[in-house]
Amino acid sequence: MEDEKLYSKFEIDLTKEETALLCIDMQYYDTTPGFGFLKEKKYDDQEYGYYFKRLNELVFGNVFKLQEKFRSHKMEVIHIKIESLTDDGRDRSASHKRIGCFVKKGTKDAEIVEQVAPQGDEIIITKTASGVFNATNIDYVLKNMGIKNLVMTGVLTNECVENAVRAAADIGYNVIMINDATAAFRKELHENTVKALDGVYCHVMNTKDFLDML
Repeated sequence: MEDEKLYSKFEIDLTKEETALLCIDMQYYDTTPGFGFLKEKKYDDQEYGYYFKRLNELVFGNVFKLQEKFRSHKMEVIHIKIESLTDDGRDRSASHKRIGCFVKKGTKDAEIVEQVAPQGDEIIITKTASGVFNATNIDYVLKNMGIKNLVMTGVLTNECVENAVRAAADIGYNVIMINDATAAFRKELHENTVKALDGVYCHVMNTKDFLDML
């Protein structure tokens, strides 16, 4: 009964002009062995093997399916990525400096991977902190386009995706997070985040169910 109450709060009218897909940090820096945080890792790495497998067997494919559906309906597909504005990264947030997160502008680290790359004139928003709503003008851009509903995908579930979900909900957006189009480094991190967000800050769905609804 409680689940039914929570679900009813997230019945959203997905008018195509008011709905956008956000693809968060689907770039080489934090999805691909040999780059960024994963520079010393391999696909079969003991610690990150789950993450790479989830990305390649589930997340990339589902994000692409969602992108294609949005494109076919002429709905907004928006790409978020980490990329410094300066060569030395002095514009980064204090937290990114502290953890050593630095994506130099114009490098391969900053490129969105081919499987889910932007097409045409799709909007790309760069950030130098974890929170896209805290560190960019995305709210201004979305409001200019009349967007009220956001469909969240990307990485990491418990970091940049969670940050975006919470911030968007707090300032009035209706948020759907796609469970099988997001990933964290470890299964428990992903699952715990989904449990914390679902029914409070967003409605969590799987790709197939969302596409059927759309």
